[in-house]
Amino acid sequence: MQTRPLGRTGMEVSRLCLGTMTFGEQNSEAEAHEQLDRAVAFGVNFIDTAEMYPVPPKADTQGLTESYIGSWLKARGARDDVIIATKAAGPGLEHIRGGPKMTRDHLHKAVDGSLARLKTDYIDLYQLHWPERTTNFFGKLGYTHEEQENTTPLEETLLTLKELVDAGKVRAIGLSNETPWGVMRMLQLSDQLGLPRVASIQNPYNLLNRTFEVGLAEIAHREDVGLLAYSPLGFGVLSGKYLNGAQPPKGRLTLYERFKRYTSPEAEAATQAYVNLAKEHDIDPAQMALAFVNSRSFLTSNIIGATTMDQLESNLASESLKLDEEVLTAIDDIHRRMSNPCP
Repeated sequence: MQTRPLGRTGMEVSRLCLGTMTFGEQNSEAEAHEQLDRAVAFGVNFIDTAEMYPVPPKADTQGLTESYIGSWLKARGARDDVIIATKAAGPGLEHIRGGPKMTRDHLHKAVDGSLARLKTDYIDLYQLHWPERTTNFFGKLGYTHEEQENTTPLEETLLTLKELVDAGKVRAIGLSNETPWGVMRMLQLSDQLGLPRVASIQNPYNLLNRTFEVGLAEIAHREDVGLLAYSPLGFGVLSGKYLNGAQPPKGRLTLYERFKRYTSPEAEAATQAYVNLAKEHDIDPAQMALAFVNSRSFLTSNIIGATTMDQLESNLASESLKLDEEVLTAIDDIHRRMSNPCP
């Protein structure tokens, strides 16, 4: 398993990270533990979760994902062998603290809640799940400015994160679903005020959504704020299992109508082109999609997720797949014809 530096923190994380948002919804506690055991045995040392998980977010399941990881950590006694990343929810989920904010009070409560569920004294990477301000994320491309918007100043958020780092509860900080402006402003404030420096950015990145390459990829390189790529398979779409109207009974898009991001006619056409390319070269389509993400120079870690052990084994196998120049060129050819159908 290749490892890559997590920003300038001194931590080294595996190129594949185990995503856990199905734990507590599509996966039981026993299944979660099985996945964690297998991933770690394979060489994965990086585990990503969030206080709002599992997904879809619901009041009666909120926090179960972290709790399952916590029970695994307690049972295995191997806390120092893994790097745990979790996230503070952004606004819009009223069942979490009456509507999360990035204020001092909210962040202290969020971290303490995560620590209790994870059964640990510290979080290796603490991320802001999405911005409190109105901006471009979750598939929104057009920016609409809110002149009178009442949001927590970024200075307050960073000062609070410093308190958490100084208290030993958090080792490093990261962003998620952020824009180029947001990343650079946070870095600027860190430099000006002597506050913790952002180590990573967790944004969507896959064959159907390469918008990270516009603006953020350069920042990742020049500022050492690498990508933690989520949805590298576009909710499983890039495996090809949903093509031609197929609805596999346990597929996420079959079970949950809320996931529309990767289901447009344009997405179907692009997916078919990528699946055809993979088959032409005798490559598993899902593994090709993951190997493409793995090959990116701005990547810190690729967040894989699975609901079955077979899916997990397939995802892990992408670590050893190196795409040749012919395949990479063909991928870029498809991308030029059908650019970012699922931003």
